Amino acid sequence: MKNRTKLPNIYLGIILFVIYLPIVLVVVYSFNESKISSVWGGFSLRWYETLFRDKDMFEALVNSIVLGLSSSLAAAIIGTLGAVGFTKITARTKNVVEYISMLPMMTPEIILGMVFMAFFSLLGLPFGMTTLIIGHTAFCIPYIYMLVKARLVGMDKSLPEAARDLGASETRVFFDITLPLIAPAIASGMLLSFAMSFDDVIISLFVTGVNVNTLPIKVYTSLKTGVTPEINALCTLMLAFTILVVTVSALLGRKKS
Repeated sequence: MKNRTKLPNIYLGIILFVIYLPIVLVVVYSFNESKISSVWGGFSLRWYETLFRDKDMFEALVNSIVLGLSSSLAAAIIGTLGAVGFTKITARTKNVVEYISMLPMMTPEIILGMVFMAFFSLLGLPFGMTTLIIGHTAFCIPYIYMLVKARLVGMDKSLPEAARDLGASETRVFFDITLPLIAPAIASGMLLSFAMSFDDVIISLFVTGVNVNTLPIKVYTSLKTGVTPEINALCTLMLAFTILVVTVSALLGRKKS
């Protein structure tokens, strides 16, 4: 009987080991003195110094930050307005429309990338930062919508009703009552959207232009020539940044609830 109770723990340990061991190795070997990633040559920060002197990497980093901020901000505006609007709709097709609005989050990224590429080609849009922002905004909207909708469902309905009874307009109620109450959910959704946009590779490969490089694409193309310690250092920094963003998002989510 005791052996049966240990089996789930053993299974969980094996799964965690398989998942996190490669991540740990990437972090450890980013501090490796040797040029060969698989051979430990001693502790060193030389690859972080090399990374910080790489102008192409920093240009890709700036593009990723601009892309993440732009797409998360646009998704926050559209997702918030959509969530607030859907709470006031009583039509029978409401559930169908809500389900369709969540499709970008459930659709495989490779399909989304091909759809965006075909759509932008049909419109004649030049591929570059504009198409990247539109594509990333589209798949970030559901994350904002989901969090804001959850906050609106749990919000005290008597507060906006009392404001309207006192003569406040719908616009005044939204900016003075609703928006401050859902602000933590919006901030949490924006941070999550920024992390998703910052780490995206597949969709970006389909909609980027020849003159625009994002950090994940730069890493992906660099991996074709082999994993270097500089890439390990970059991946370590990206991992740390993503963990920080997701942690802040989770803390804001707790504050929201």
